[in-house]
Amino acid sequence: MSDPRKSDLLLIAVTLLAAISWMFSKESILLMPPLLFMALRFLIAGGFLAIFARRPLARLSRDQLKRGVGVGLVFGIAMSFWVMGLFHASSMGEGAFITSLGVVIVPVIARVVFKEAQPVSTWLALPVAVAGLALLSLRNGFQPEPGQVFFVMAATIFALYFTLNTRAANQRTVINHQGQYVEKHRIPALPLTAIALLTVGLLTLVESLFFESSWQETFRNPPPLLIWWVLASAIIGTAGRFLVQTYAQSLSSHSHGAVILVLEPVWVSLFAAGWFGETMSAVQLAGCGLILAALIVNRWGALSRTLKIALKKRNLKQKRLTNKA
Repeated sequence: MSDPRKSDLLLIAVTLLAAISWMFSKESILLMPPLLFMALRFLIAGGFLAIFARRPLARLSRDQLKRGVGVGLVFGIAMSFWVMGLFHASSMGEGAFITSLGVVIVPVIARVVFKEAQPVSTWLALPVAVAGLALLSLRNGFQPEPGQVFFVMAATIFALYFTLNTRAANQRTVINHQGQYVEKHRIPALPLTAIALLTVGLLTLVESLFFESSWQETFRNPPPLLIWWVLASAIIGTAGRFLVQTYAQSLSSHSHGAVILVLEPVWVSLFAAGWFGETMSAVQLAGCGLILAALIVNRWGALSRTLKIALKKRNLKQKRLTNKA
């Protein structure tokens, strides 16, 4: 099997792992405080990855460690909003589509904050995404639910995290305050992920200490299922997902993979319907459909290249068969 084909299959698996992680997380926060759950989930996942990344972690410079922790802090804030959205959400599938808006916001953040040029598809996708969000939150007048507000905040901060994470994982040259060119060395994917996950775990642990008071009740007599939900979310839904995604992206281009990752909210909606019996109204489905359309428009360049490559391969295959005949 070719590397691009293997990458496609692995990235589809990543979207499934991400969607399953929503289920594990929802089951866990029904039995324990949400921020405490996030702390345990990410500390376990980050510690698990740190075991494999111990040698590259030891070789990182102080600047690389500082940038890795910075990425983790932004990621931690985003995940804090995300888990509170999940805790208050009336529809998990709807929340997945709102959270996926981060993909559309990424180029906007890159343009506004880092002055990076963006394709026309970005600006075409944005109003479509806003229209979809409006259908989800304005169906009874301007009365967005708390869960929706948390998910929108999470999506916005996720966009900043994605941008910072990409910059940290790639070699680049910057100009310092003295006007000198300084080389910023890339942080390898595995230690960067381990640092980010551990930072998320520590941040949400501090948040839980300040805002949640039912620790003793959780640890005094935890239900056996809770332990399994937390471990499954940490190892399968977090560490496993990031390991597979990192490997898959090493086999193919980032833009190509982003098209496949659009499947995540679709899987979440299907699993939420099957697992929790969730349903959506026609207006909610229309809103989710517009958000999905915005994601596709936003990644149209990568999608069109993928289709062209597939058609080219198909034509070459047919030509060879014709020549043999």
